[in-house]
Amino acid sequence: MSSETRSGILNARQARVYAEFVRVGFVNTLAYRLRYYTGIVTYFIYVSIYYFIWKAIYAQPGEIEGFDFSHMLTYIAVGWIIRSFYFNNIDQEIAIAVTEGKLAMDLIKPVRPQFMYIAQAFGESLFRLALLSAPTALVLLLVYPIQSPASLAHFAGFFASVMLSFFIVAAINFSVGTFAIRLKSILGLLRAKYFLLELFSGLLIPISFFPKVFQDIFNVLPFQYISYIPVLIYLGKISGIDILKSLAIQIFWFGALLFLGNAMWQWSSKKITIQGG
Repeated sequence: MSSETRSGILNARQARVYAEFVRVGFVNTLAYRLRYYTGIVTYFIYVSIYYFIWKAIYAQPGEIEGFDFSHMLTYIAVGWIIRSFYFNNIDQEIAIAVTEGKLAMDLIKPVRPQFMYIAQAFGESLFRLALLSAPTALVLLLVYPIQSPASLAHFAGFFASVMLSFFIVAAINFSVGTFAIRLKSILGLLRAKYFLLELFSGLLIPISFFPKVFQDIFNVLPFQYISYIPVLIYLGKISGIDILKSLAIQIFWFGALLFLGNAMWQWSSKKITIQGG
């Protein structure tokens, strides 16, 4: 058997292993499916609050930084809908594994912990897509005049961009989670990350509303590719070849963040101490 054949067999086996982690993540989430019904209400409340805030701001017809009220309502609604998909708790799960002494089980598995956590989170997100994101979108569409995608091509680009958003967030969360190995408790870090990620991703307010100096900083960071860029594609504010460029940049950031997460795991794992029983 040639080395290329053996490599292909190993890659196929590894793919099946990580696919199983995706399935496990999906199935495990079934145990908590009732909480997603309240999640639909929660996301509806979030969008409703922003609806009235921006309605007051747009009391006089017009545009602000290229967004009229209809654009802004769609921007906020779509942003929270996709947030319900790409959100994951990889960092919190790593922290719990550290404090409960379960991290040792992850270390003895013949897989890369980084890919294992991301695969499980992806399974959970697929479950949320069906039970939270889609129902939330339906409720919001029935209540508010949300615009449809600019075109079928824009929707395809938007869907691909949202998928990549998940992987960017997952890679960021894994890197943050590695701090738990050395710090043991990262509760304060997690709270700060949640707020900053929602702000810097453009979920709370479009990036174009920030001062120019902040926009220039965000352009060299991955955060706007989590929410801002996908929604701009949905609205048709990014078109043609620029959609492909945006997707390529998202892929680049996912790769870069994977490399960062792996480096941080290698650095943190040198100081692992197992707690719990």
